[in-house]
Amino acid sequence: MKINEETVAIVTGGASGLGEATARALASAGAPVAVFDLDDERGVKLAEEIQGLFVKVDVSDTENVRAAVETVFQEAGPPRIAVNCAGIAIAQKTVSKGEPHDMDLFRKVINVNLIGTANVATLAAQKMVEASPLTDDGERGVIINTASVAAFDGQIGQIAYSASKGAVHGMTLPMARDLSRDGVRVVTIAPGLFGTPMLLGMPQEVQDALGAQVPFPSRLGNPAEYGSLVRSIVENSMLNGETIRLDGAIRMAPK
Repeated sequence: MKINEETVAIVTGGASGLGEATARALASAGAPVAVFDLDDERGVKLAEEIQGLFVKVDVSDTENVRAAVETVFQEAGPPRIAVNCAGIAIAQKTVSKGEPHDMDLFRKVINVNLIGTANVATLAAQKMVEASPLTDDGERGVIINTASVAAFDGQIGQIAYSASKGAVHGMTLPMARDLSRDGVRVVTIAPGLFGTPMLLGMPQEVQDALGAQVPFPSRLGNPAEYGSLVRSIVENSMLNGETIRLDGAIRMAPK
């Protein structure tokens, strides 16, 4: 699918990190971009820079997402690209100091990372399937979700995070099959260690040590590399129903 002024894009978590890099990559390719985020200040600033649209969104709130998608539809047209980058990471062991994992924290991670992804994916897909095809193949849109290498190589203290990301990976193929008749593709990216605000806030020696764990290139990933892969997925219509590891061949150790 060619990226142009017709391919309206939604990017969640779009005000920073992987989401910001994605919003910039799609906008530079010519797509009108709607930035979904809770950070008003950064979101508005980015939207102005890329001549896009900012919508304050809590992805875990279905009605909030429904209204946000409708805003995009009314102001820019039907979304053709939806990229889910919004997510949180909370570390807690199954049992720690004699206490079981806090289920409120577990639910919070699931609500944002999994339910939030499903909310945006399904509500954006609803608009996509109602729109006219853009290609001779009948393609109407593409949904790109974000899992993590933790979906496969979860470390100590990651049961909530790994569960949420494993589920995002798990719904990739059935969602692609569900939407195949309507010409909507679904692909998931599973990033490794990337230079997102969370990691960049760590001391430099910690960042260097984490980067050294990556076989090649032995460094933290650049969010722009994630954005570049998003663009490639959009433009390559044979990519469908797959989870792509973007991790420099890292396989995470237990701890």
